Amino acid sequence: MKFKLAILGLFASSFMAFAADPAYRVLAGDKGKVAIVDATGKVQWEYANKAETHDLQLLPNGNVLLPLPKSTVGEVDKDGKIVWQFECKPKEGSKDRVEIHAFQRLEDGLTMIAESGNRRIIEVDKDGKIVREVPLTVEKPSSHRDTRMVRKLANGNYLVCHEGDGKIREYEPSGKVVWTYVMELGGRPRSPGHGVEGHGNEVFGAVRLPNGNTLIAGGNNNRVLEVNPKGEIVWKIDQSELPGIKLAWVTTLHVLPNGNIIVGNCHAGPENPQLFEITRDKKVVWTFKDFKTFGNSMASAHVLDIKAIR
Repeated sequence: MKFKLAILGLFASSFMAFAADPAYRVLAGDKGKVAIVDATGKVQWEYANKAETHDLQLLPNGNVLLPLPKSTVGEVDKDGKIVWQFECKPKEGSKDRVEIHAFQRLEDGLTMIAESGNRRIIEVDKDGKIVREVPLTVEKPSSHRDTRMVRKLANGNYLVCHEGDGKIREYEPSGKVVWTYVMELGGRPRSPGHGVEGHGNEVFGAVRLPNGNTLIAGGNNNRVLEVNPKGEIVWKIDQSELPGIKLAWVTTLHVLPNGNIIVGNCHAGPENPQLFEITRDKKVVWTFKDFKTFGNSMASAHVLDIKAIR
């Protein structure tokens, strides 16, 4: 009995360490489901889903935009009912399979989808009609690695992370590339593996900041970088510089109104948090670590109830 109480006490103290103020609800996908957990770790909503989850969006109506099997993007309501969906298929004449790793419900009601394999961005209306198509430049075509995070910018352009190419490109709606950032290895040799042991330039995420700089989740580059329009690094977090945290596959990025940044740390193992919030002077003020609900492949996560650049 004493042993059980000790274990429960250890679990409680451990969880409190990872749920201290500030605390957020979290929407994430892993272990065959998409779920929302509250600040205490309680599951508020759950949807069984076998699709690989590299993007998610909680919509203003409370529904969740998520990936579904068969290269489909779907909107699911609080009761688990699919109320809208769009299946992406290979373009006419193409033999490449299509994978979906990024999407976004836009303010005008259209749904933006990045089609890896088709190497394009499409915008789809509520009736499933493609109303806009943006061709993408891909040097190393791969249905699985053409794209990761993609976001439409305030200027109407698209910021696209090309995992296979190791580059971030900004595209005009015509498909013209107007800005490129090449991920470098940062002075370290390339090494295999998905965890903290792996290192490469397979970039996952990027957001454009109000000052015009770009914040980058480096994927297996194990770093967070902020670069200016010239491509110069003006701020960064290296793999091992944060006490008690080692970066593996860096994915999620949220920039909060106070300037703090929430970072996703995928494939880093149970000894590391899956999410953490850091100040600009690199003080960690919040961590999230829930390997009961989610696992070591929690690539996409969103903190809820707070306005953020994401």
